[in-house]
Amino acid sequence: MSSTPRGERLVITFLGNRNCGKSSLINALTDQEIAIVSEVPGTTTDPVAKRYELFPLGPVTFYDTAGLDDIGELGEKRIRAAYKVLFKTDMAIFVNDGSPFQENELKALQKLQGMKLPVLVIFNKSDLREPDPQNIEFCPQNNLPWVSVSAKTKENIALAKEKLIELAPHYFKEERPLVSDIVHLGDRVILVTPIDASAPKGRLILPQVQVLRDLLDRGAVITVVREFELGKALATLKSEPDLVITDSQVIQKVVSELPPQVPLTTFSILFARYKGDLETLVRGCQKIDDLKDGDRILIAEACSHHPQKDDIGRVKIPNWLKNYIHKDLSFDISAGSDFPENLEDYALIIHCGACMLNQKEMNNRIREAERRGVPITNYGLVISKLHGYFERTIAPLKIPFKT
Repeated sequence: MSSTPRGERLVITFLGNRNCGKSSLINALTDQEIAIVSEVPGTTTDPVAKRYELFPLGPVTFYDTAGLDDIGELGEKRIRAAYKVLFKTDMAIFVNDGSPFQENELKALQKLQGMKLPVLVIFNKSDLREPDPQNIEFCPQNNLPWVSVSAKTKENIALAKEKLIELAPHYFKEERPLVSDIVHLGDRVILVTPIDASAPKGRLILPQVQVLRDLLDRGAVITVVREFELGKALATLKSEPDLVITDSQVIQKVVSELPPQVPLTTFSILFARYKGDLETLVRGCQKIDDLKDGDRILIAEACSHHPQKDDIGRVKIPNWLKNYIHKDLSFDISAGSDFPENLEDYALIIHCGACMLNQKEMNNRIREAERRGVPITNYGLVISKLHGYFERTIAPLKIPFKT
């Protein structure tokens, strides 16, 4: 469970005022003492992630957050941090201790619904009091499912789990194919996986591992090679491969050795479809031709890492883009879970493959960029376009392409 990639976990965030029992509720739902519990209001400050296996949904991450009624300058920062977690949240649990909703609670519920997040309202502390009647009336009036529980006595905890599972987003219950929908049983697939200074010691990178597993589940016959071994691998085959998937950085070498009729795509493009809205990212990539002198480009990375001297996002893509467009461009980098608030300042956002983000967080980033009127695209798409292979690499995924 603990080895499940962060981007593959359902993210469930607990919100509510101080001392409503969010931490106690997490412990009750997981039947583990994984959250610090205290009678002192404001024990939880920054959002804290707790991993858990919620059957039948599988691995989830619970976020325990600060109270929405926190006070003072530091309290305001904690509240902002709690709301920031919603950007990566698949569903929310709103906790109330049974007392009448306060104004800040009503605003929070309105915000959750405005974000179109599935929300379960849990009235905690039923061992002390029944939920306020107006609270109960408010929930069905606003299409909010609710349950009254006691984290202390475990009353209705099982029912709360059932309701939580029912509310899980449809995309998490559905099988999301990475590549298995474009190959058939017995298809010969070649994976081109460079092993360079940026590759993790002793293992493949996450996109390569997940694509490999998806192909194995599909029953494909797989050959894994480094970029300089592709020619030899092709020569040993009795017929051409049904598909080649390559790391974007070596696409030029792969194309130079691959017959033009062999279907080709990249790990990054597959992840663009798996985690986000590929058609939107394709449209964003086509906006490269509209860039002008002085435009700012945002390079968005989903994880923090030590930059290499030839870093793909910080060095290679900016250099390739300048050589392609012949314009005076400037580049900013955002890394990790932070996504800049000043998106309007950019002419284009180039996002990494998002292997460390869940589908909700990546789509939130795409939707936010669209809302601000900023084109957004993906490393793999950009690299394919800048090297002249854009149409070829998206063809296997049957995405509309307009010249």
